[in-house]
Amino acid sequence: MFSLILLKLVAILLVVAIGYVVGRMRLLGPNDPARVLSYVAFYIFVPALLFRTTSRLDFATMPWGTLAAFFVPVMALMLGVYLWQRQQGDLPTAGPSARALTATFGNTVQLGIPMVVAMFGEAGLAIHVTIVSLHALVLLTVLTAVVEVDLARERARQGVADAHIGRMLVDTARKTVIHPVVLPILVGLVWNALSVPMPPVLDEVLVSLGQAVVPLCLVLIGVSLAQYGLKGAAQGAVMLTLLKLLLLPAVVLAVGHWGFGLSGLPLSVVVMAAALPTGNNALIFAQRYEAQEAETTAAIALSTFAFALTAPAWLWAVSHLH
Repeated sequence: MFSLILLKLVAILLVVAIGYVVGRMRLLGPNDPARVLSYVAFYIFVPALLFRTTSRLDFATMPWGTLAAFFVPVMALMLGVYLWQRQQGDLPTAGPSARALTATFGNTVQLGIPMVVAMFGEAGLAIHVTIVSLHALVLLTVLTAVVEVDLARERARQGVADAHIGRMLVDTARKTVIHPVVLPILVGLVWNALSVPMPPVLDEVLVSLGQAVVPLCLVLIGVSLAQYGLKGAAQGAVMLTLLKLLLLPAVVLAVGHWGFGLSGLPLSVVVMAAALPTGNNALIFAQRYEAQEAETTAAIALSTFAFALTAPAWLWAVSHLH
């Protein structure tokens, strides 16, 4: 059962290794190739994927209780990590948000989908896909708003922007909405609400662009590892990996079982979704705001390695919970 997941892990690490070799050999040029790749993903491929996903959501069939059992503890931990990191005086303005996303945003597609299929079959996949459909929408939208508020406060404090509270709020709202992650989500939701059929040509374009997200992001991780290295990032990466692989699934398990009354297959799916390693979007977010790039890159790689050890433990835990 676990062989398919191990195969996916090896494939992921090999693609990252290709990116690392490309970065070390400087085949993409000497002028910050990691940031260039990040911008390509952030402004072209990720928006296409997010728009198509949200435009096709079927809200009428969503298992809202199960989703709440996942997203309530995830959001609580994400905001808790953010507030905790706000107290650290050595982080850049966007650092707390970058760390909060790294500690909670899982690889729900590339690792999550094959894991659920192997462990729980089609019934489990139906639950997991609903989590995937809202995952980026919820986490990225909230943290984008949070980091834009922090950046607006910092600009006002430094006198770079008008400190008038009204103008600051308007400017922050504009930058939050006109954003390569939030805007395609909002447009997709509006398209969904209007029930407008997707033109086949547009859908084919979106599918083609969306399919490039995963390989591009994995290569980006490798290039970033080559460019930034691990110097000064290992300690933070270990902390974030522990939060992602140990604390987050433990919180989801406790809240889902004793708070929302989940058991059996739904509980197993939400716990294993929480137990996934850090997803690629965390690095794109860190690159976007130029905060914790090396640390986020190291955390993604480390959590992916360590997932092979922690996943069986969480699977055993949920299977023995009555």
